[in-house]
Amino acid sequence: MSRELPPVGPSGAIARVFQNNHLTPLLALLSIILGVLAVVITPKEEEPQIDVTMADIMVAFPGASTQEVESAIATPAEQVMSEIAGVEHVYSVSRQGQAIITVQFEVGIPRKEALVRLYNQVYSNQDWLPPDLGATQPVIKPKGIDDVPVMTLTLYDPVNGHTGEELTRLAHMLEVALKRVPGTRDVYTVGGVPDQVDIRFDPALLAGFNLTLSDIREALKAANSSSQEARITRDNLSIPVQAGTLLGNVGDVRRLVVGMHNGAAVYLDDVAHVSRGGTVADQSVMTGFGPAADASSIGQPGDVYPAVTLAIAKKPGQNAVDITTAIEQRLEQIRNRALPVGVQVIVTRDYGETASAKAQKLISDLISATLCVVLLVLVAMGWRQALIVGVAVLITLLLTLVFSWAWGFTLNRVSLFALIFSIGILVDDGIVITENINRRIRNSNHPLKDIIPVAVDEVGTPTIMASLTIMAALLPMAFVTGLMGPYMSPIPINASAGMVLSQIVAFVVAPWLAFRLLKRKEGETVTEAEGAGSSADGVSPMSMKIFGRVLTPFLGDHRWRRRMLALGVILLTLAAASLPAFQAVIMKMLPFDNKSELQIVVDMPESAPVEQTQRVLMAMGHYLESVDEVTSWQSYAGTAAPINFNGLVRQYYLRSEPYQGDIQVNLSDESVRSRQSHAIAQALRTPLTVIGKRYDASVKIVEVPPGPPVLSPVVAEIYGADANQRAGLARSVAAGMAEVKGLVDIDTTLEAPPASGKLKWIAPALLVWAYPRPRLLRHCR
Repeated sequence: MSRELPPVGPSGAIARVFQNNHLTPLLALLSIILGVLAVVITPKEEEPQIDVTMADIMVAFPGASTQEVESAIATPAEQVMSEIAGVEHVYSVSRQGQAIITVQFEVGIPRKEALVRLYNQVYSNQDWLPPDLGATQPVIKPKGIDDVPVMTLTLYDPVNGHTGEELTRLAHMLEVALKRVPGTRDVYTVGGVPDQVDIRFDPALLAGFNLTLSDIREALKAANSSSQEARITRDNLSIPVQAGTLLGNVGDVRRLVVGMHNGAAVYLDDVAHVSRGGTVADQSVMTGFGPAADASSIGQPGDVYPAVTLAIAKKPGQNAVDITTAIEQRLEQIRNRALPVGVQVIVTRDYGETASAKAQKLISDLISATLCVVLLVLVAMGWRQALIVGVAVLITLLLTLVFSWAWGFTLNRVSLFALIFSIGILVDDGIVITENINRRIRNSNHPLKDIIPVAVDEVGTPTIMASLTIMAALLPMAFVTGLMGPYMSPIPINASAGMVLSQIVAFVVAPWLAFRLLKRKEGETVTEAEGAGSSADGVSPMSMKIFGRVLTPFLGDHRWRRRMLALGVILLTLAAASLPAFQAVIMKMLPFDNKSELQIVVDMPESAPVEQTQRVLMAMGHYLESVDEVTSWQSYAGTAAPINFNGLVRQYYLRSEPYQGDIQVNLSDESVRSRQSHAIAQALRTPLTVIGKRYDASVKIVEVPPGPPVLSPVVAEIYGADANQRAGLARSVAAGMAEVKGLVDIDTTLEAPPASGKLKWIAPALLVWAYPRPRLLRHCR
């Protein structure tokens, strides 16, 4: 006669309630449906959405030197901005006539709250600006993760039938068309050539007609102005009247009366050459193609075309995949209609496609990992037990996705990696409980409805304690400060939530499935008294055979074998621990990511014009055309390429000087190339640096990091009593870093003083000639 079953605790009580409850399959079905809906409606993005709020405060101080800007604008502004609650960093850049103060808030502070604090601090403390010295009002430019374009489109004409101005007008037309796509936030053009009228004066003609530049400026200003509409009511009529009109075309500018001479009107065309378009642009964008160019692209390696780039950012919380797909559909609708036949549009960035590809790959990896676990259980215990574990794991993963959506996470590589990372932990509860139920059934004559709660209760408390222990190890990661903590927060939060949900599913769904699937074998009886059997009873004979063959040689009187086993384990542990010391395994915080884009940042000498900068970029572009994995490249001289998350933190959007440029390199899909993007970047560094040295240019190869970006992997801050001392120390530190093996792309923030001239007037001469200073200053402008 078998003994009475022991009473059960909370775990067994839960199993007893749900093992034969009609609500259990309904709850399981509801979990599956909600999980599938969560996968469909959760926004898919390239990067995790975190609150990284920063702002640039720009203050112009015309005529002031760098030292004057620093002492009068930058230093007081830093002190005032550092008083804001939640500010992590405040730093400034002082230049000739301008100061840029950057305020970076702590990660996690909501954008709206941060900006309210910033605007309140700036406009309630405007007395830090020097009064009556000509400093302008502060201009605040906030930046955040949603300012990163999810898609960029490059427009070019393969037959050069459209000028830069015409391409720019087409880009502005596309801005209006694409802004209508739901979810788009900021649509702007990079590298556009402004449509302007150039006026080239003849000094001799100006002197002959007794005119000055100030006279012409005032005439243009007066002619190109219009008053607000007013209404005049007379004789029961109300007529709108507007004084003045705006200049409408080049002819209006040419026929503008700028003065009188000998009783006759002097037109602008009489003293100057007036033309529209064809001007030398302050910025330039070119595009070229590599050996891996898409067959649909009209262009071959060696062909370079003037271009403009359209950047599209999305609204917060929107699905990047849906937006980029809608943009492509919109382009197809207007192609050959609003967009001329000869103008080509190539997609140079599509974070919707990459986000979708990464999500699909990670989901497939998740499915593969789950199938591997099910197959392992199938081999060890049988198909019934494998089915129970598989269903429990599936429901757990889907419920975790529901939790992730409810928490506010998006489907990105970090959140999905959290599930893959934790799947080995999530299956433990289902496997342990299923295995113990199976063992209890084979070792007991009691009915299933009595055995299952006891079996669950036996291992319920240990699995709960194991889950709590793992959660205690993971959750501190969610409280890491800086960018790393919020960026990686889906890992500890999703994994911990998965542990809790896995425990619930193991107590609710696994007993219900076991009650219907696990049976004693036909004719199988239990003869031993309850509790007298071995704990190995009911285990798969194949598993017992494998463990017996492996462990038996170390049991019994073979003490020396056990010592040799312990020594072997110790030696293998020491060998594994020594791998990083000998650099057999490189230690990194995050693995290398295989991206489809690279960026080459070029800094020329500060005196270089935009044409020289473009010349260097073109030389590098021609080399890129020999790299097998390159599909296309776009060079940006005098302007910044559309930023990514890395460029947002590094403030690449401020790179607008003539001596600054960069190249956006687009690589073929990772599925069709053998080298990873990191290997390609390493291979490019040496030849591109050699090209840069020929033009005295500083070249940096910038990869999109697999995690949160930083200013640089290694940053040295230099402090000193004066600017010369700081500059000398910075150069010596940079020279020392250049000798360190493994450090590359070393640069400083030092800028050479620009070559400039100053006019200094003689006060007595101004008095003799009765020439006022304001008028002289206007002429110089």
